[in-house]
Amino acid sequence: MADAKMIKQVLDLVPQQRPFRFIDDIVDVDENRITAVYRFREDEFFYRGHFPGQPVTPGVILIETMAQAGVVALGISILLHQKKAVSEIAEMKTLFTLADSVEFTGLVPPGERVFVYGEKIYFRRTSIKTRAEIVRENGESVCTGLLTGTGVKLDV
Repeated sequence: MADAKMIKQVLDLVPQQRPFRFIDDIVDVDENRITAVYRFREDEFFYRGHFPGQPVTPGVILIETMAQAGVVALGISILLHQKKAVSEIAEMKTLFTLADSVEFTGLVPPGERVFVYGEKIYFRRTSIKTRAEIVRENGESVCTGLLTGTGVKLDV
């Protein structure tokens, strides 16, 4: 189990912020796996239009949630375990490059808290591929997929 200092470092280095950050906390993380949690708040910006009167979390947001935990945060953890400098990690942004074999098996309504799991398939230089899943608190899987990303320094 990761110590509180490691979890805080990873969370502090995740570049996405509200309203587009879908990690509330990290339960556990090491160089191979991550477990994060997120509650989809009832006032999230996307519920107003998806779908009015019957809101449901968009699939693209579920994929982004898996990517933020299973690609970005896990990748940061791997770099920290490799003893990379925090300043070097902070300069990098992970760009999401591929979602493969994504399957949706449930809906996530406003207010629901989910667990996000990521497991490293490979990490090469600054590229990472993971197996990710979102699971309800009752253990029911709602989304799975293979996700890939790469760390870059943005000069925009």
